[in-house]
Amino acid sequence: MLFAAHSGLRFLVLLAGFFVVLYALVGLLGKREYSPVMARLAAAFTGLLHLQVLTGIAVLFTRTFYTAIVGHLFLTLAAAAVAQFTGSVMKRRPREQKSYGPHLVGTALALGLVAAGVMAIGRGVLQSTM
Repeated sequence: MLFAAHSGLRFLVLLAGFFVVLYALVGLLGKREYSPVMARLAAAFTGLLHLQVLTGIAVLFTRTFYTAIVGHLFLTLAAAAVAQFTGSVMKRRPREQKSYGPHLVGTALALGLVAAGVMAIGRGVLQSTM
């Protein structure tokens, strides 16, 4: 059950990341004023990614360990760190200095790391494990 939750949660992480990238791209290209919706979307993405890491760590204790898991784990931890760093930096900026660019770059990088982490264990990013 835990493995199924971890595998399924990946799709929510990818969907949330897609929405963050899309919203940031529209805001950046449309030269819109920074919206609090951006911060909430980014926080949802980061929270889901952290939940993915926690369920993954729990899965480590319930399944057979193999060496590809090390790369998977480190890439996913790096993705969570990038997402957290981006949100933390943007939260500390004064309102007039907040922009969509860091969210776009940070989330795209985090999604790339997630994709690399999934491929590190020999699965396709959108491949179902059920």
